[in-house]
Amino acid sequence: MNIKHIFFDLDHTLWDFETNSNKTFSYIFERNNLQVNFNDFMEVYQPINFRYWKLFREDKVSKADLRYGRLREAFDAIGFDTDDEMIHVLSEEYITYLADHNALFENALHVLDYLKPQYSMHIITNGFEEVQHRKLQNSNLLPFFDQVITSEKVGVKKPNPAIFEYAMELTGAGAHESVMIGDNFEADILGAINVGMQAIFCKFNGEIATKEVPTVDNLIELKNFL
Repeated sequence: MNIKHIFFDLDHTLWDFETNSNKTFSYIFERNNLQVNFNDFMEVYQPINFRYWKLFREDKVSKADLRYGRLREAFDAIGFDTDDEMIHVLSEEYITYLADHNALFENALHVLDYLKPQYSMHIITNGFEEVQHRKLQNSNLLPFFDQVITSEKVGVKKPNPAIFEYAMELTGAGAHESVMIGDNFEADILGAINVGMQAIFCKFNGEIATKEVPTVDNLIELKNFL
C-alpha cells in the first residue's frame, strides 16, 4: 500500500471498549450500592450510548449532555428510579474508573509489535482528552504511538476533514502515504478517504461497509495489508 504512516482509532479498534465499560459499570454500581439489574441496564445502555456518540460527532449534543443523557435514558428505559444527583455521581465515576480496565482486542499488541519497526504510528480519536491518554498509558499502548490526536484537542471530530488534516500536518504525513484503521465506517473510513488517505475497516461491530475497502475481522489480518 506504499504506506509510511498508520493512524489508528482507539476505542472499539484496539481498546476493547465494551468489555472495559461493562467492568466499570459493574464496579461503580457496587461502589454506590445500586441494586440495578446489570444485564437489563447494559442491554439498553449500549444502543443509547451509540446514538449519543453519533449526535456528539455531529455536534448535536455537548460533552455534558452525552455523559448525563445516556445514563438518564438508560435508567428510565429499565424503570429504575434514581435521582439526578446520583446520575452525576455515576457519570463522573465512570470517567474516573474507565481507564483502570485494560482489555484490548485480540492480537492488538502482537500486531503493533509487528508494525512498529516499519511505520510511524499515531492515534486519532473522538474520545475525551483526559481519558484517552490514561487508557493508552494503563494498557501499555502508549509506547507504540508517536502522536495522539484527540478531537477535544483539535476542536473537531471525525469524520470532519480538519482533524485528519491536522493529524497529517502534525506528523508530517502525506495523504497518499497514510492509512486510517478504525471500526466506525462513517467516522474513520469515509472521513479518511475524503481527505485522500487510504483506509482499512475493522468490521468488529457488525457495521456494513458502504463502499469497497480493505476489511479485517481480526487485527491479525492487518498483516495481510501492511
